[in-house]
Amino acid sequence: MRSSNLNRKAVALKYDKQLNSAPVVKAKGTGEIADKIIKIAKENGIPIKEDTDLADLLMQIDLNEEIPPELYKVVAEIFAFVYRLNNLKS
Repeated sequence: MRSSNLNRKAVALKYDKQLNSAPVVKAKGTGEIADKIIKIAKENGIPIKEDTDLADLLMQIDLNEEIPPELYKVVAEIFAFVYRLNNLKS
């Protein structure tokens, strides 16, 4: 593994308004685990948004936990980015 990947972080979020009041952390990891999360996202056509500061904050949240209200705005911006990308593909 390249040393530059050792510090890579990835967090996967899921939002289902029927089940949750906020997005939930579904996967997170560093190094090889981050690479696997990114690979799976790419293989499934899931958009990736790089934001190191946000990844650092999301890494502190337990798996299957909703994000805290303090992160709603920035995560909403990420979801808006994803929706815009999806609309461009349609």
